[in-house]
Amino acid sequence: MRVFIPPYVTQESCALLVWFRRSKKNGLVFEGLYLGQVEAQPISFYPITPRLCTASPLVVAATEMEETQKLHNFLNWATDLGISDSHFIHLNEHEQQNPNNHHTPSCLGQSLSISYFPNAGGRGLCAVRDLQRGQLVLRVPKAALMTSQNLMLNDHNLAVSVSKFDMSSTQILTIALLNEVSKGKRSWWYPYLTQFPSNYDILASFDQFEIQALQVDDAIWAAERALEKTKTEWESATAIMEQLMFKPHYMSFKAWVWASASISSRTMHIPWDSAGCFCPVGDFFNYAAPEDDQILSEDVTAADMAATSLRLTDGVFEEEADAYCFYARKSYKKGDQVLLSYGTYTNLELLEHYGFILDTNPNDKAYVPLPSDLYSLCSWLLDSLYIHQNGKPSFALLSVTRLWATPTHLQKSVRHLAYSGSIISNENEIIVMEWLSDKCSLVLKNLPTSIEEDELLLSVMDKDFGSVIEVKNELLGLTDESHTFLKVNGLLKDEISDGMALPRKTIRSMDKWKLAIWWRLKYKMMLRDCVSYCTRVINDLS
Repeated sequence: MRVFIPPYVTQESCALLVWFRRSKKNGLVFEGLYLGQVEAQPISFYPITPRLCTASPLVVAATEMEETQKLHNFLNWATDLGISDSHFIHLNEHEQQNPNNHHTPSCLGQSLSISYFPNAGGRGLCAVRDLQRGQLVLRVPKAALMTSQNLMLNDHNLAVSVSKFDMSSTQILTIALLNEVSKGKRSWWYPYLTQFPSNYDILASFDQFEIQALQVDDAIWAAERALEKTKTEWESATAIMEQLMFKPHYMSFKAWVWASASISSRTMHIPWDSAGCFCPVGDFFNYAAPEDDQILSEDVTAADMAATSLRLTDGVFEEEADAYCFYARKSYKKGDQVLLSYGTYTNLELLEHYGFILDTNPNDKAYVPLPSDLYSLCSWLLDSLYIHQNGKPSFALLSVTRLWATPTHLQKSVRHLAYSGSIISNENEIIVMEWLSDKCSLVLKNLPTSIEEDELLLSVMDKDFGSVIEVKNELLGLTDESHTFLKVNGLLKDEISDGMALPRKTIRSMDKWKLAIWWRLKYKMMLRDCVSYCTRVINDLS
């Protein structure tokens, strides 16, 4: 049996795939997909995201074949639309006809390939050659972008119904997306829609247990706000969905959350629609935080931020090219994952809008409650008063705390020192560090679980669970929170049999619970590191 490697899949990916096909680890089956027939026909492999093993081998094999065919159809569809990663895409017509400038028959294979990165976002795009920073790596023509405008252009009923209601641009795109999905295989966009995830983990999808698992008031408020906003938008769009005669499934809140999450996590900015656009193949890029030289300083002005904003992303719609163009954010070696920076986000913002967090995020922040009289001394925006990912207090937080710790009758005389970031005195600095340390310690003490308990929970949830009874045995008696999880998911019932498989709903809830634990653990670690930082400063000054 010979193996054919299509241009959009690297040989390295195939080598990894053979290992994936034969391996089980941490309860995951690493799946490899194939195209074609076994008998004397070329076979191409493609690795996809792992999942919990709950189906029989025959079901898994059938699913693999189906998903492979969907991917194959999508890439053919994308190629026909002119989506390309070729480094010849800017050549003129004469150069393009030159036989020495060979073009791949696929939209991928010249610069990028689809691959799987188990510890870095799952499915993503891999460099098939060395790429230089700033080099064009993907071009998606305007005609291939899914927007509210072109969805309504090809659906008269949708356009007429939308014109009768006053809705936001995001609501319009949400309805247009659900309308298109409801068409199934009749939709011209069907090959692309098959590549959308079946669910998302953004905050608006969290239930009350998962929201409370965040533990921190700011995070809980953000989740409740996101959920309430999504519900309000859904309720106000019910009338137009009824007019379009959506089936009950597509009118449900669950479907609305899916569509709005698709928009939140997958769309890209375009100048003519604030809701953005869906960008086939371009949305395969995984996220990377901006590099240090791209991150704006804390005291940047609004004008500076506006002027620099374009440098915080690696993709932009270019009028001259009439296409969405993506550029290498840095130099990549062959085999590296090629990443895209959506902008500067904290882990909470990433969780809210995209449904994931970064293990190491240089832009993450931790906020702690501050005295009301401290805010009155602050000349910065209140969201600038935070603790950095490495535990160091922000410039604004240090400055205003130094001034606040100064006796009232002396504050005017030292204000210029505080606002310039200078230490007012060793005694003042020690007072500030002791206060910050005590504040962080108090917040940590008052949270329901400790860092050690969160780490224990995560280590347990990383185990290979094959049945409900295994989950029950591991979590029962571990913490009050784990007992609550079992209860709300109906896993404490006596009639549960030994071989009962985990319900899909429980698996989804575990995934979101794990994200909540992971987020709050990162928050607590920032406070712990701040205590360590303050202690070091105190020791140096004593």
